[in-house]
Amino acid sequence: MTAAVLDEQRALRLDDDDPLPSLRSRFLVPRHEDGREIAYFAGNSLGLQPAATRKILEEELEDWASRAVEGHVEARRPWVSYHELLREPSARLVGALPAEVVVMNSLTVNLHLLMASFYRPTPERYRIVIEDSAFPSDSYAVRSQAAWHGFDPDRAVVRLRARDGTSVLETADVVDWLSANGADVALVLFGAVNYYSGQYLDIPAITAAAQQAGAVVGWDLAHATGNVVARLHDWNVDWAAWCSYKYLNAGPGSLAGAFVHERHLADRTLPKLAGWWSTDPRTRFDMGPTVAPMDTADGWAVSNPPIFAMAPVLASLRIFDEVGLPPLRERSVRLTGYLEALLDEVGAQFITPRDPDRRGAQLSVRVPADAAKVSATLRREHAVIADSRKPDVLRLAPAPLYNTFHDCWRGATALAAVLGG
Repeated sequence: MTAAVLDEQRALRLDDDDPLPSLRSRFLVPRHEDGREIAYFAGNSLGLQPAATRKILEEELEDWASRAVEGHVEARRPWVSYHELLREPSARLVGALPAEVVVMNSLTVNLHLLMASFYRPTPERYRIVIEDSAFPSDSYAVRSQAAWHGFDPDRAVVRLRARDGTSVLETADVVDWLSANGADVALVLFGAVNYYSGQYLDIPAITAAAQQAGAVVGWDLAHATGNVVARLHDWNVDWAAWCSYKYLNAGPGSLAGAFVHERHLADRTLPKLAGWWSTDPRTRFDMGPTVAPMDTADGWAVSNPPIFAMAPVLASLRIFDEVGLPPLRERSVRLTGYLEALLDEVGAQFITPRDPDRRGAQLSVRVPADAAKVSATLRREHAVIADSRKPDVLRLAPAPLYNTFHDCWRGATALAAVLGG
C-alpha cells in the first residue's frame, strides 16, 4: 500500500473543503457491531433511509387513524391525489415535462405496462434488442413479451455483446449494428447505467440511431435516476421506467416511475392495460363503464396510490429538490474520481469506464478472489459494505448524498488489507 492510500488526512481535508458537503447526517447510517458507522457503498442496490421517512409515514398513519376513509380528501396530503405530489420532482430528476411522468407500481410491472403499448411486433418487425449484460429481470421481461406475442424468444431477443476482451458496449458498435440490422427491430430496451459495469450509455445517440432504424426506444433507468443527469424529453426517448430504492433512497421494493414522451400522450391508437386510475380524475367518481382518456402519463396508471409506499418516495424527492441533481452529480464525479485513484493505488482491475461522463456513481472492479468472500470480510472486519457479483466482481458506489471522501479512504484501505492479507 502506498502513502497516497495511507493519507487519511487528505480524505478528511477533501470532506472539509468540498463545495457540496455530505448530507450524511440526514440519513440513518448502519453501525458495525463494534459501534463504528458503516462505510456504505451499496446504495446502487438499496439506498440508506432518510431520517425524514419515519416522520412522514407516521403522519400518514395518524391521518388514517383519525380520519379513516375521509383521509382520501381530508388528510394533510389528500390520498386521492397523493401521486400528483411526486410528479414534478420526479420529472425534474429525469428531464421530463410533468405530464410525461407518473409514479406507480414496481419497475418490471411498469416495463410490462409500457411494452403492452410500445412493443407491437409484426411478422416483419418483431425483434427486441437489449445489452447482453442486462439485469436479469429485463431479460426475463422482454423474453416473456416476445413469447406472449407468439414469437420464439431465442430468435426475437437480440443481445448485443461488448467487444472481445472488454466489459462495456461501445456506442459506435450499437449505432453501427442498428444501422445494418435494424429493419426487423421493433423495440430497443437498454439499461441507461449498467448494473454490472456501472457504464452510463449514450442515451441520445442510441435513441436517435434506433429511431432512425424504425424502432421504438425504451430505457431502464433503475441505476440512473438520482445518479446521473438525464434529459429524456429533449433526447426524444419514447418511454422509460425506473425504481426508487437505489439512489432515490425510498426503501426496499418501493414504488417505481414511468415516462412517456409527450408526442405519444394523445395517441389513441396505442393499446393500454387500464384500471380505475387510468381514467380522467374529473369523471373518475362518476363510476362509468369505460375509460375517459387522459393526455398524460397517468393514462398508464392502473390502481389508486398506495400511500404508505408513496410517502417515502416523497420524503426522498424533497431532498433531491432541495439540493438539485446537477450539484449532486458534480459531487459524485469528485467522490468517484477520488475512489478510483485510491483503488488504482491498491492495484484494482476496473471494468467500469474511466471517463467520468461514461459512468455513474459506481466503480466495478475485479478481485483475485471470490468476490462474495471479499465482500463478507470487508463488512465483518472493516465495517465496509460493498456488494459482489459472481464470481470476482466487487461493486462500490459512493452515493453523493451520504458518502464521504473518508468513506472512500476507508473502502480502499480496507480492500487493500483484505487482498493483501
